[in-house]
Amino acid sequence: MTTFGTYLVNDAERPLRYGEINLINPPRRRLRGEKEKEGIEAVPVFCGFCGTDMELMRMGARGALTPKFPAGQKRLINGHEGVVWVPSENRFAIVLIRGGDSFDPTRFTEGETYFEYGCDGADGLFSDRNFFHPDMLLRLPAKYEGLTKLPLTLAKRLVFSDPYACAVFQHERMTDIGEAQLFRVITARDGCTQETAREKAREEVFGRTVIFGLGTTGLFIGDQIRRNHPAAKIVFAARSDGDSEKATFAKQVVGADYLSTAGLTEEESAKKLEAMLGGKASVFVGTSGSEAEHRTAFKYQLLGPNGIYNSFSLGPQVTFDTMSFGFRNHVILSSINFTQKHMETAIGILADSRFDEVVSLIDRDEFTADPMAAYTDKIYCKGAPLKTAVVWNEKYIQKE
Repeated sequence: MTTFGTYLVNDAERPLRYGEINLINPPRRRLRGEKEKEGIEAVPVFCGFCGTDMELMRMGARGALTPKFPAGQKRLINGHEGVVWVPSENRFAIVLIRGGDSFDPTRFTEGETYFEYGCDGADGLFSDRNFFHPDMLLRLPAKYEGLTKLPLTLAKRLVFSDPYACAVFQHERMTDIGEAQLFRVITARDGCTQETAREKAREEVFGRTVIFGLGTTGLFIGDQIRRNHPAAKIVFAARSDGDSEKATFAKQVVGADYLSTAGLTEEESAKKLEAMLGGKASVFVGTSGSEAEHRTAFKYQLLGPNGIYNSFSLGPQVTFDTMSFGFRNHVILSSINFTQKHMETAIGILADSRFDEVVSLIDRDEFTADPMAAYTDKIYCKGAPLKTAVVWNEKYIQKE
């Protein structure tokens, strides 16, 4: 079967292309111990753009994509965020991106394997049709069952299912590690039982939170912290003006403060953030992709004793003075993952959220005419929208 879509190849000049593609449908395993199953046909309806697509395009230009191609292929259909229509079941679905011969494909261990639709070893969503493992086509909330046209506002919210699931996982992981990090300190400080100290630790770890960077990842992690810890002090730090649309949205939705770091040195940023927090940060989440993250937290000591540093950026190297790091009892974590449970939680939250307000659309014909230019000149250029998506199949979209 052939279809049309965008696909990645190894080519210095044109690593991302639009055109006719031959589809494949190898049997795949969702989890270790389950039977392999061939995919069932689905029609991509609404697709979001992710920075991973940009990085894959760069890899293709360097000739480094071969390990990412599906077995036996020399191309990869990209795209891993969006909503599809499943003709055989007359329903919409969110594709669970990761599966494989692993007990937990998002945290696979030695001797286990994984695949990732649109990213690694399996074709993704930017095509007119494709095949996906039947058990990895997740349902929308019950109240949306029976829809034959997807409201555009709902589509815009659900396009975030993948990144918001990451945020659910991040909150869970910071809570687990923060509890282990702090409960003995609290036991000694308060003279309480370990059980009580663990309960207190789960709140105190987020008491003074800095989120460095204001893309969707940082926004969603902040939203997860606020939903689970109403008393947490949260401050976003990014280069955008404090009155910008995305900064205003973050302050309103998350109930956070905001510092524009434009024109400030890293030391000045650290001092201002400490003043806004009312003390050193208990959690520092780096999502900006810049080297300023680790220097603000460690060199200029914004991160307090026993603090958690969550590195969620791809690219920057994290360095620290081992003497200060050791005696201040810091913990660094980094894990960009989620499971089916996290994605199902995300779908439920997003369906009733305001996150459709930060999604801008690009016309499909504009995107497919020159997909590389669309990424570099519109979707990820300076001043680009917080999130860009495309209506891939208008037949299934209800425009309000």
